[in-house]
Amino acid sequence: MTTSSTGAAGDKPVLSGFAVSERTAYLRAETALFMRDHVLSLVSHDLRGPLNAIHSWAYVLERKLDSNDPNSQRAVTGIRNGVDQQVKLLETVVDATRAETKSLALTHASFPLHPLLDETVDEVRSGLARTRGVEVTLDSQLATEQLNGDRERLAAALWLMLTFAVETSAEGATVALSTKADTSAWHASVAYDTNSAALEDPALPHVLEAFARKQARQPREAKRIAWVLALCKRVAEAHGGSFEQGEAKGSEATGNNAATLALRIPLSATAAK
Repeated sequence: MTTSSTGAAGDKPVLSGFAVSERTAYLRAETALFMRDHVLSLVSHDLRGPLNAIHSWAYVLERKLDSNDPNSQRAVTGIRNGVDQQVKLLETVVDATRAETKSLALTHASFPLHPLLDETVDEVRSGLARTRGVEVTLDSQLATEQLNGDRERLAAALWLMLTFAVETSAEGATVALSTKADTSAWHASVAYDTNSAALEDPALPHVLEAFARKQARQPREAKRIAWVLALCKRVAEAHGGSFEQGEAKGSEATGNNAATLALRIPLSATAAK
């Protein structure tokens, strides 16, 4: 985790060498927490398959070996015991660590969407975007639509979408937020041009952690989202909605990749089953 401190700039928290608001620091911490849980979930899921296979093949191997050969039987027993120890480790350490945050608690209330958009865009503009020389635009087709959901959680998801887009944008780039509502759902889409150098350049100010930014540059398997965006996915699904990270499409002329992040939340959002 990048070290945070309190600087002289109005006693604001300092991240990566520049002062941020207390809210930005809080949202950064929330992002890190959700990413930790997401990574632990992937570890638990991805390790169980190979461990189950090893366990099964150990029984097959045992039937093929000479039952009177103590060394062979000891080797097979060692394999099975090792697998059992790994499974127990997943249950007692990985799964137990996630237990308290596995189910996302929501505070439902009806609220107007437009103020949420304005507040979140202003937070991102006044923080990282302005410092990085990135413009954040808002194209809203909303009028007086209201959503029944957890306003704070949804604001955090929208903030992270915009912040991630700014993090991976070069100076002078534009991050465009488009939003609308139909008869059943609220849609928010962030379009931006990814720039790998900007995402990791240590000379630039950053809000998201270095580990998260580095992983976000790696190829995504099975259309999985970047780990740092786990908060967006969890919040969307908890509201019965969805979150998608679009595949980046490269441009040989500019060296940038056009990408999108999309959030869909039912207007009468209820906790996912």
